[in-house]
Amino acid sequence: TLSIHCFYCGSISFPKSGVQPFGWVLIILHSDQDKGDGSLKYILSGDGAGDLFIINENTGDIQATKRLDREEKPVYILRAQAINRRTGRPVEPESEFIIKIHDINDNEPMFTKDVYNASIPEMSDVGTFVVQVTATDADDPTYGNSAKVVYSILQGQPYFSVESETGIIKTALLNMDRENREQYQVVIQAKDMGGQMGGLSGTTTVNITLTDVNDNPPRFPQSTYQFRAPESTPPDSPVGRIKANDADVDENAEIEYSITEGDGYDMFGITTDKDTQEGIITVKKALDFENKNLYILKVEATNTHVDPRFLYLGPFKDSATVRIQVEDVDEPPVFSRPAYIMEVKEDVPINSVIGTVTAQDPDAAKNPVKYSVDRHTDMDRVFNINSGNGSIFTSKPLDRETLLWHNITVIAAEINNPKQSSRVPVFIKVLDVNDNAPEFAMFYETFVCENAKAEQLIQTLSAVDKDDSYSGHQFSFSLAPEAASSSNFTLQDNRDNTAGIFTRKTRYNRHEMSTYFLPVVISDNDYPIQSSTETVTIRVCACDHRGKMLSCNAEALIHPTGLSTGALIAILLCIIILLVTVVLFTALRRQRKKEPLIISKEDIRDNIVSYNDEGGGEEDTQAFDIGTLRNPEAIDDNKLRRDIVPETLFMPRRTATARDNTDVRDFINQRLKENDTDPTAPPYDSLATYAYEGNGSVAESLSSLESVTTDGDQDYDYLSDWGPRFKKLADMYGAMDSDKDS
Repeated sequence: TLSIHCFYCGSISFPKSGVQPFGWVLIILHSDQDKGDGSLKYILSGDGAGDLFIINENTGDIQATKRLDREEKPVYILRAQAINRRTGRPVEPESEFIIKIHDINDNEPMFTKDVYNASIPEMSDVGTFVVQVTATDADDPTYGNSAKVVYSILQGQPYFSVESETGIIKTALLNMDRENREQYQVVIQAKDMGGQMGGLSGTTTVNITLTDVNDNPPRFPQSTYQFRAPESTPPDSPVGRIKANDADVDENAEIEYSITEGDGYDMFGITTDKDTQEGIITVKKALDFENKNLYILKVEATNTHVDPRFLYLGPFKDSATVRIQVEDVDEPPVFSRPAYIMEVKEDVPINSVIGTVTAQDPDAAKNPVKYSVDRHTDMDRVFNINSGNGSIFTSKPLDRETLLWHNITVIAAEINNPKQSSRVPVFIKVLDVNDNAPEFAMFYETFVCENAKAEQLIQTLSAVDKDDSYSGHQFSFSLAPEAASSSNFTLQDNRDNTAGIFTRKTRYNRHEMSTYFLPVVISDNDYPIQSSTETVTIRVCACDHRGKMLSCNAEALIHPTGLSTGALIAILLCIIILLVTVVLFTALRRQRKKEPLIISKEDIRDNIVSYNDEGGGEEDTQAFDIGTLRNPEAIDDNKLRRDIVPETLFMPRRTATARDNTDVRDFINQRLKENDTDPTAPPYDSLATYAYEGNGSVAESLSSLESVTTDGDQDYDYLSDWGPRFKKLADMYGAMDSDKDS
């Protein structure tokens, strides 16, 4: 039988760590089969075996290796057995035992937050809920009072209180005012063991803020305000600012200003600056010091958000008196009218007064005023003004037909201070007088047929008059006295401002008289009567039996016989096309003209033309026919140059024909001499100067200009060294040298 002996407890349970030191023997196991000879071995298994609990395999003593904590593990289940050390077989059945850890008060209460933050409105009633704090205890709530927590307030009285069991914080003082104190710090304690002596405790801090309510009305710091405003202050300009103080904040401190009464109620206004909560007094109408220089206003400030719960504290508004003193300033003169309209007849003599403008200094000093005309509005200086009395008079003749309205500007300025000036527009209308005679509406040039009949209408006349007529124009037409009796035509006034010209006889002969000039007198019916004499040109023309013109001496009236309008247009188009063709042909010919080699003596440049073609030598029969050089007679001297068009065309000169069998040298020398003396062949007379010629060339100079004047002979032996392609040329020039030596 395996027996168990337990220390510190009678039911195999142990108190929590801290009561007994670890390393002590807690339990002793002993088997009846143990004779003390060391043949048995004790083994332990289960929760914490080998780690938290160890067993002496010889004696069966069980020890704890470290302190036991109920909050970590309250119960351990272990199994013990005695086995034969040699065979390993159990000598006793396995025994199981349970170790329970009894709790002790070793954990203080812990709040869920280190710091709590809460807020309530100011002026709250007593017992208003603020916030609830909570603390927990890790000890066993079923074993004694170790986990029973009680709350109490250590700091924050008499403003707040806390319920001991729930941790609910409430207000404890009536009418707490935010304006007096806004922040409160409350310290709450949580203690276990039901709050008894020896219990463990923990604390937390609660920060409580009083939020604002509208419990304070606005108040002006002074009852009267004084401001000054110049009379020149434009409308909507600020005069001054006033502010009522409100101890509240945010929307509870928003104020609306208004003018409730006063003699300046319609002259001034007030608005609220939303940022500063100030009242801005502004001018609504123009001020006039001479009319009124002092205004008294009553301004009221009212809260826009009123809390009905605090109306008992009084009206949430306040009023103050505002005195505004208008200051005198030097103002410009003021005209009696905003604009003037005047009328004047166009025939008035120069220096005639047409009207008067009036301006006065509105200031109390009544400074004298002088007048002038803005010449930018009267560039022709048609009008002038008396600087003293403002009378406007003409300085040049007027003509309604040229300009009906004259719009000028008059300036009035103080004599003592010319900078103080004002302007007024003056509109002058020029009235019409009958100063223009009527005249033909157009230039009349007509014709009469040779076979015309008597009393035949050949032209209807009409007239115009530049003058204006209020009742409408009425013109009368008549022949001039010198033509009334001897004229071949008659004039009939239609009484509708038109007249007709009629033939007086039956036939007319254009060979006797080709053109008639008929003077017509036109008169109006206005006062004074104006008249003019106009001339109608009448040409005698040949007509067919229907009265259609056939021919006439006047080229301006008819076209040449046999040519219609379409034919004339076609001829004109042909002429234009021909001219365009000639111009284009001339332009193309000029573009084909070759530019000279050197334009001027100043244009001295190296011109290198690379053809990249060496030629085919003797085998190239297409490049050049050497037979031409041996037969100079085959050359046509009459052929002109095709590379350029010479400025002056020289007659081709006939040169003597070279003798038969002339060698190439003599032929080339002859042609060289001819080209040297030919002014139409390049190179032209120009000088090309090169600053650096180099060290010379093996071939020496290739210039034809130099070869014509060279006395010495050329050595052509080097041609033999140039290969088979130049063999024939070497033999030719080598033979030439040998002939000369012989």
